[in-house]
Amino acid sequence: MQYRCVATSVDGFVQQVAVAYLARGYWFYVAGRIPPTKDPEHVDQKLVARYGIAVSQKERCRRKRVGLANMQYIRHERFFLLMATHGQHAFFEDEAEQVRDARRVAIRYAGYSMSHRNGRASVRIAPDEYTRLKAYFLELACHRPVDALSAEFTRICFQPYAPVRVQLLNAWRAVNRLRKAAGYEGVPLEAVPWQRRIVAPFGAS
Repeated sequence: MQYRCVATSVDGFVQQVAVAYLARGYWFYVAGRIPPTKDPEHVDQKLVARYGIAVSQKERCRRKRVGLANMQYIRHERFFLLMATHGQHAFFEDEAEQVRDARRVAIRYAGYSMSHRNGRASVRIAPDEYTRLKAYFLELACHRPVDALSAEFTRICFQPYAPVRVQLLNAWRAVNRLRKAAGYEGVPLEAVPWQRRIVAPFGAS
C-alpha cells in the first residue's frame, strides 16, 4: 500500500504530527535529520520498511488489540520523526537510547514545540523562539505607528493553535502596556492571528 510521509510545508508537518499522531497516542518518538549526502526518499523507504509502518487501519487495530505498538513516519525536508504508540515493537529496542516521550520532552521543529499535555496534543511557540518574538515586538512597541505594528502582528508565521494564541495575546498585551504608558494608541485585538489555517499535510491528493 502507498504510505504518504513527506509533508510539503511546515504547517502541514506540525498539523499532522499534532492532530493525527500525538492526539491519537503516538507519544514515543525519535527525531533526526537526514545528512546532505543521503537521498531522503531512500531513507524514507528504508525506515518505513524496516519498522513495518505502511499497514492498513485494520492491521493497526489488530496490533493494538494484541498489545503491539503501531508506528508512523513523517518527514519535512530533511527533518524526520519516527513515532510509536504503547506496545511491543522492535523500534523500542533498536532506538532505545534515542526514544523520547512527548508527554515529557516536547518535539521541537521550525520554532514550534509539540507535546501531549493534560490528555491532549499541544502546539505552542518554543520558549526560546517566543522570547525572541516578544522581544522584537517590545522593541517596536513605541517606535512604530499603530498600523505598522498591526501589520507586523498579522504577518506572524506561527499558526494560532490555542496555546499559540495565548502566547500571542500575552505579547499583544505587553506591547499595548508600553504604548499606553507612552500615550500611544493601542494595537487592536483584530491584528492578532486567531484562525488556524487547515492544510493538506502531504499536498493535494
